[in-house]
Amino acid sequence: MNDVLIVFRKYGGALHWNHPGRVLGEDEHGVWVDVPGGTLARKGDAPPVTWKTPVTMLFPRNAWWTASFHIPPHKSDLYIDVTTVPEWRDDEVTMLDLDLDVIRLRNGRLILDDEDEFAEHQLLLNYPTELIKQAEESARWLLDAVAKRQGPFGGAHLAWQAKAS
Repeated sequence: MNDVLIVFRKYGGALHWNHPGRVLGEDEHGVWVDVPGGTLARKGDAPPVTWKTPVTMLFPRNAWWTASFHIPPHKSDLYIDVTTVPEWRDDEVTMLDLDLDVIRLRNGRLILDDEDEFAEHQLLLNYPTELIKQAEESARWLLDAVAKRQGPFGGAHLAWQAKAS
């Protein structure tokens, strides 16, 4: 298992969430990464925060999102960031966070979060039309796939979480 630096940026290049992880392996859904409880993460250049619970992250090879599968007692069991396609460079994976988030809470409730931030950043950061279209299409697809528990959202993460522990 290799160490990797996970780097989310905002459109325009500003540093967003960034933290280390450990590559577990790859399957038809993408590259799976373990982020253990106790990991120090930073939002931009802010002071580090400690993530209390472990998370298994999925970075698809050709899709506009990244997924985080959380372990209890985290309030969500699935948190998906709509992003540009993750890019791998040596021991780093990076992508642009496009604000929209698809969240499945432990009780099964599904949320599309940060639509207001997405609308604001379209103007403030001057998102290109194609980027807006891709982000909206990804969010719609994710809501449907997560609701139906299709693809990687149907339990594929469980085997990877077992490898991490």
